[in-house]
Amino acid sequence: MIDSMNIDDFEITPYTPIKELATTFDLDAKKTKIEKELKKVRKELGDMQNKLYAHNKYSVLVCIQGMDTSGKDSLIREVFKDFNVRGINCYSFKKPTPLELNQDFLWRHYKRLPARGKYAVFNRSHYENVLISRVHPEIVLKENLPHIQKKEQITKVFWQKRLNQINHFEQIIQENGTIIFKFFLNISRQEQKERLLRRLDKPHKNWKFTPEDIEERTLWSDYLAAYEKAINATAKNHSPWYNIPADDKPTARYLVAKILKERMATYTDIQYPESDLKRSIGHYKDLLNNESL
Repeated sequence: MIDSMNIDDFEITPYTPIKELATTFDLDAKKTKIEKELKKVRKELGDMQNKLYAHNKYSVLVCIQGMDTSGKDSLIREVFKDFNVRGINCYSFKKPTPLELNQDFLWRHYKRLPARGKYAVFNRSHYENVLISRVHPEIVLKENLPHIQKKEQITKVFWQKRLNQINHFEQIIQENGTIIFKFFLNISRQEQKERLLRRLDKPHKNWKFTPEDIEERTLWSDYLAAYEKAINATAKNHSPWYNIPADDKPTARYLVAKILKERMATYTDIQYPESDLKRSIGHYKDLLNNESL
Protein backbone atom coordinates (compact mmCIF):
# COMPACT_ATOMS: atom_id res chain seq x y z
CA MET A 1 0.00 0.00 0.00
CA ILE A 2 2.79 2.45 0.83
CA ASP A 3 4.17 2.08 -2.70
CA SER A 4 0.86 1.98 -4.56
CA MET A 5 -1.26 4.60 -2.76
CA ASN A 6 -2.98 7.16 -5.00
CA ILE A 7 -2.70 10.73 -3.71
CA ASP A 8 -5.85 11.70 -5.61
CA ASP A 9 -7.81 9.67 -3.07
CA PHE A 10 -7.00 12.27 -0.41
CA GLU A 11 -8.16 15.34 -2.32
CA ILE A 12 -11.44 16.64 -0.92
CA THR A 13 -14.12 17.27 -3.50
CA PRO A 14 -16.83 19.89 -2.94
CA TYR A 15 -19.98 18.85 -1.07
CA THR A 16 -18.18 16.13 0.90
CA PRO A 17 -19.65 15.63 4.40
CA ILE A 18 -16.85 16.02 6.93
CA LYS A 19 -17.94 12.87 8.76
CA GLU A 20 -17.20 10.83 5.64
CA LEU A 21 -13.53 11.82 5.74
CA ALA A 22 -11.23 9.23 7.29
CA THR A 23 -9.18 9.88 10.42
CA THR A 24 -7.16 6.67 9.93
CA PHE A 25 -5.38 5.17 6.94
CA ASP A 26 -3.55 1.86 6.79
CA LEU A 27 -0.30 2.07 4.83
CA ASP A 28 0.19 -1.66 5.46
CA ALA A 29 3.69 -1.01 6.77
CA LYS A 30 5.46 -0.93 10.10
CA LYS A 31 6.32 2.38 11.73
CA THR A 32 10.02 1.92 10.91
CA LYS A 33 9.18 1.41 7.22
CA ILE A 34 6.94 4.50 7.15
CA GLU A 35 9.65 6.64 8.78
CA LYS A 36 12.25 5.28 6.35
CA GLU A 37 10.05 6.17 3.39
CA LEU A 38 9.41 9.63 4.84
CA LYS A 39 13.16 10.28 5.03
CA LYS A 40 13.49 9.31 1.38
CA VAL A 41 10.59 11.49 0.23
CA ARG A 42 11.60 14.55 2.26
CA LYS A 43 15.16 14.31 0.85
CA GLU A 44 13.64 14.40 -2.64
CA LEU A 45 11.46 17.33 -1.57
CA GLY A 46 14.54 19.16 -0.34
CA ASP A 47 16.24 18.67 -3.71
CA MET A 48 13.11 19.92 -5.49
CA GLN A 49 13.03 22.96 -3.23
CA ASN A 50 16.59 23.87 -4.24
CA LYS A 51 15.54 23.70 -7.88
CA LEU A 52 12.47 25.87 -7.14
CA TYR A 53 14.75 28.42 -5.45
CA ALA A 54 17.13 28.54 -8.43
CA HIS A 55 14.25 28.70 -10.93
CA ASN A 56 12.80 31.67 -9.03
CA LYS A 57 9.44 31.87 -10.78
CA TYR A 58 7.05 29.96 -8.52
CA SER A 59 6.43 30.09 -4.79
CA VAL A 60 4.66 27.50 -2.64
CA LEU A 61 2.14 28.10 0.14
CA VAL A 62 1.37 25.18 2.45
CA CYS A 63 -1.55 25.65 4.86
CA ILE A 64 -1.84 23.24 7.79
CA GLN A 65 -5.19 23.18 9.58
CA GLY A 66 -6.54 20.80 12.21
CA MET A 67 -8.08 20.49 15.61
CA ASP A 68 -5.92 20.96 18.70
CA THR A 69 -3.45 18.05 19.18
CA SER A 70 -3.76 17.00 15.51
CA GLY A 71 0.04 17.08 15.18
CA LYS A 72 0.64 20.26 13.19
CA ASP A 73 3.93 21.29 14.83
CA SER A 74 5.62 17.90 14.69
CA LEU A 75 4.41 17.29 11.13
CA ILE A 76 5.98 20.53 9.94
CA ARG A 77 9.22 19.67 11.74
CA GLU A 78 9.44 16.18 10.20
CA VAL A 79 8.25 16.89 6.66
CA PHE A 80 10.44 19.94 6.01
CA LYS A 81 13.54 18.81 7.89
CA ASP A 82 15.69 18.53 4.75
CA PHE A 83 14.80 21.92 3.30
CA ASN A 84 17.46 24.59 2.95
CA VAL A 85 16.50 27.23 5.52
CA ARG A 86 17.04 30.02 3.01
CA GLY A 87 14.13 28.72 0.94
CA ILE A 88 11.41 28.20 3.55
CA ASN A 89 9.64 30.19 6.25
CA CYS A 90 7.10 28.91 8.76
CA TYR A 91 4.53 31.12 10.48
CA SER A 92 2.24 30.23 13.35
CA PHE A 93 -0.79 32.49 13.48
CA LYS A 94 -1.97 33.23 17.02
CA LYS A 95 -4.63 35.65 18.21
CA PRO A 96 -4.52 38.85 16.11
CA THR A 97 -2.62 41.74 17.65
CA PRO A 98 -4.26 45.19 18.05
CA LEU A 99 -2.41 46.31 14.91
CA GLU A 100 -3.69 43.30 12.94
CA LEU A 101 -7.24 43.86 14.17
CA ASN A 102 -7.11 47.35 12.65
CA GLN A 103 -6.58 45.85 9.18
CA ASP A 104 -8.68 43.55 7.03
CA PHE A 105 -8.59 39.92 8.16
CA LEU A 106 -6.27 38.84 5.31
CA TRP A 107 -3.69 41.56 5.85
CA ARG A 108 -1.40 39.64 8.20
CA HIS A 109 -1.47 36.65 5.85
CA TYR A 110 -0.61 38.71 2.78
CA LYS A 111 2.46 39.93 4.66
CA ARG A 112 3.72 36.36 5.12
CA LEU A 113 3.22 35.05 1.59
CA PRO A 114 6.31 33.39 0.10
CA ALA A 115 8.57 35.25 -2.30
CA ARG A 116 9.34 33.63 -5.65
CA GLY A 117 11.51 30.58 -5.20
CA LYS A 118 10.42 30.02 -1.60
CA TYR A 119 8.03 27.99 0.51
CA ALA A 120 5.87 29.41 3.27
CA VAL A 121 4.19 27.08 5.74
CA PHE A 122 1.19 28.47 7.61
CA ASN A 123 0.69 26.64 10.90
CA ARG A 124 -2.96 27.58 11.13
CA SER A 125 -3.80 30.09 8.45
CA HIS A 126 -6.29 32.57 7.06
CA TYR A 127 -8.89 29.84 7.60
CA GLU A 128 -8.89 30.57 11.32
CA ASN A 129 -11.08 33.54 10.35
CA VAL A 130 -13.86 31.20 9.22
CA LEU A 131 -13.25 28.43 11.74
CA ILE A 132 -12.51 29.70 15.24
CA SER A 133 -14.24 32.98 14.50
CA ARG A 134 -17.33 31.14 13.30
CA VAL A 135 -17.49 29.06 16.47
CA HIS A 136 -16.70 32.14 18.58
CA PRO A 137 -18.28 35.04 16.65
CA GLU A 138 -17.39 37.48 19.44
CA ILE A 139 -13.91 37.47 17.88
CA VAL A 140 -15.32 39.22 14.81
CA LEU A 141 -16.60 42.06 16.99
CA LYS A 142 -12.98 42.84 17.91
CA GLU A 143 -12.26 43.56 14.23
CA ASN A 144 -14.21 46.83 14.57
CA LEU A 145 -15.97 46.34 11.26
CA PRO A 146 -18.48 48.88 9.98
CA HIS A 147 -22.10 47.70 10.28
CA ILE A 148 -21.15 44.93 12.75
CA GLN A 149 -21.90 46.00 16.31
CA LYS A 150 -23.37 42.79 17.74
CA LYS A 151 -23.23 39.05 17.12
CA GLU A 152 -26.72 38.96 15.63
CA GLN A 153 -25.40 40.93 12.67
CA ILE A 154 -22.87 38.18 11.85
CA THR A 155 -25.12 36.21 9.54
CA LYS A 156 -24.70 33.38 7.02
CA VAL A 157 -24.34 36.06 4.36
CA PHE A 158 -21.37 37.51 6.27
CA TRP A 159 -19.62 34.12 6.36
CA GLN A 160 -20.30 33.45 2.69
CA LYS A 161 -18.77 36.81 1.78
CA ARG A 162 -15.70 36.01 3.85
CA LEU A 163 -15.32 32.63 2.16
CA ASN A 164 -15.66 34.33 -1.23
CA GLN A 165 -12.91 36.76 -0.21
CA ILE A 166 -10.67 33.82 0.66
CA ASN A 167 -11.35 32.28 -2.74
CA HIS A 168 -10.45 35.54 -4.47
CA PHE A 169 -7.29 35.86 -2.36
CA GLU A 170 -6.14 32.37 -3.30
CA GLN A 171 -7.03 32.81 -6.96
CA ILE A 172 -5.01 36.03 -7.17
CA ILE A 173 -1.87 34.56 -5.64
CA GLN A 174 -2.19 31.36 -7.68
CA GLU A 175 -2.48 33.31 -10.93
CA ASN A 176 0.69 35.16 -9.95
CA GLY A 177 2.77 32.02 -9.45
CA THR A 178 1.98 30.67 -5.97
CA ILE A 179 1.30 26.93 -5.80
CA ILE A 180 -1.19 26.29 -2.98
CA PHE A 181 -1.59 23.21 -0.78
CA LYS A 182 -4.18 23.00 2.00
CA PHE A 183 -4.01 20.08 4.41
CA PHE A 184 -6.74 19.21 6.91
CA LEU A 185 -5.19 17.06 9.65
CA ASN A 186 -8.26 15.02 10.48
CA ILE A 187 -8.12 13.61 14.00
CA SER A 188 -10.87 11.68 15.81
CA ARG A 189 -12.35 12.94 19.06
CA GLN A 190 -11.16 9.80 20.84
CA GLU A 191 -7.58 10.27 19.65
CA GLN A 192 -7.63 13.91 20.77
CA LYS A 193 -8.76 12.77 24.22
CA GLU A 194 -5.84 10.33 24.44
CA ARG A 195 -3.34 12.99 23.38
CA LEU A 196 -4.69 15.47 25.91
CA LEU A 197 -4.36 12.80 28.61
CA ARG A 198 -0.74 12.23 27.58
CA ARG A 199 -0.09 15.94 27.98
CA LEU A 200 -1.38 15.67 31.53
CA ASP A 201 0.48 12.45 32.29
CA LYS A 202 3.91 13.64 31.11
CA PRO A 203 5.38 16.56 33.11
CA HIS A 204 7.45 17.79 30.17
CA LYS A 205 4.22 18.16 28.14
CA ASN A 206 2.10 19.84 30.84
CA TRP A 207 2.89 23.26 29.37
CA LYS A 208 0.97 22.35 26.21
CA PHE A 209 -2.28 21.86 28.12
CA THR A 210 -4.70 24.66 28.98
CA PRO A 211 -8.15 24.51 30.61
CA GLU A 212 -9.55 25.91 27.38
CA ASP A 213 -8.68 22.58 25.72
CA ILE A 214 -11.48 20.93 27.68
CA GLU A 215 -13.91 23.75 26.95
CA GLU A 216 -13.17 23.58 23.23
CA ARG A 217 -13.84 19.82 23.16
CA THR A 218 -17.45 20.51 24.09
CA LEU A 219 -17.70 22.44 20.80
CA TRP A 220 -16.41 19.55 18.67
CA SER A 221 -19.53 19.32 16.48
CA ASP A 222 -19.53 23.12 15.97
CA TYR A 223 -15.95 22.98 14.75
CA LEU A 224 -16.69 20.09 12.40
CA ALA A 225 -19.59 22.06 10.94
CA ALA A 226 -17.34 25.10 10.45
CA TYR A 227 -14.66 22.96 8.78
CA GLU A 228 -17.22 21.38 6.48
CA LYS A 229 -18.56 24.75 5.34
CA ALA A 230 -15.09 26.24 4.87
CA ILE A 231 -13.55 23.29 3.05
CA ASN A 232 -16.50 22.71 0.74
CA ALA A 233 -16.64 26.39 -0.20
CA THR A 234 -12.92 26.69 -0.93
CA ALA A 235 -11.93 23.32 -2.42
CA LYS A 236 -10.85 24.50 -5.87
CA ASN A 237 -8.66 23.06 -8.60
CA HIS A 238 -6.15 25.87 -8.15
CA SER A 239 -6.10 25.54 -4.35
CA PRO A 240 -7.10 22.00 -3.38
CA TRP A 241 -7.81 20.67 0.09
CA TYR A 242 -6.40 17.31 1.16
CA ASN A 243 -7.81 15.20 3.96
CA ILE A 244 -4.93 13.79 6.00
CA PRO A 245 -5.98 11.00 8.37
CA ALA A 246 -4.10 12.12 11.48
CA ASP A 247 -4.83 9.58 14.21
CA ASP A 248 -1.39 8.12 13.46
CA LYS A 249 1.32 10.78 13.26
CA PRO A 250 3.92 8.91 11.13
CA THR A 251 1.22 8.11 8.56
CA ALA A 252 0.04 11.74 8.43
CA ARG A 253 3.59 13.03 7.95
CA TYR A 254 4.29 10.59 5.14
CA LEU A 255 1.03 11.41 3.35
CA VAL A 256 1.70 15.15 3.39
CA ALA A 257 5.27 14.68 2.13
CA LYS A 258 4.13 12.27 -0.60
CA ILE A 259 1.39 14.60 -1.82
CA LEU A 260 3.77 17.56 -1.91
CA LYS A 261 6.40 15.63 -3.83
CA GLU A 262 4.06 14.12 -6.42
CA ARG A 263 2.18 17.37 -7.06
CA MET A 264 5.37 19.42 -7.33
CA ALA A 265 6.78 16.87 -9.78
CA THR A 266 3.99 17.80 -12.22
CA TYR A 267 5.57 21.27 -12.62
CA THR A 268 8.05 20.09 -15.21
CA ASP A 269 8.99 23.63 -16.18
CA ILE A 270 10.76 24.10 -12.84
CA GLN A 271 14.37 23.54 -13.85
CA TYR A 272 17.78 24.87 -12.94
CA PRO A 273 18.47 27.93 -15.13
CA GLU A 274 21.11 27.79 -17.82
CA SER A 275 24.31 29.43 -16.62
CA ASP A 276 25.85 32.27 -18.63
CA LEU A 277 29.21 30.91 -17.51
CA LYS A 278 28.86 27.67 -19.43
CA ARG A 279 31.31 28.57 -22.18
CA SER A 280 33.73 30.18 -19.74
CA ILE A 281 33.88 27.50 -17.04
CA GLY A 282 37.19 26.11 -18.34
CA HIS A 283 38.74 29.57 -18.29
CA TYR A 284 37.73 30.23 -14.69
CA LYS A 285 38.93 26.81 -13.62
CA ASP A 286 42.33 27.58 -15.12
CA LEU A 287 42.50 30.89 -13.26
CA LEU A 288 41.74 29.21 -9.95
CA ASN A 289 44.08 26.25 -10.52
CA ASN A 290 46.98 28.48 -11.62
CA GLU A 291 46.69 31.21 -9.01
CA SER A 292 49.68 31.69 -6.73
CA LEU A 293 49.09 31.41 -3.00
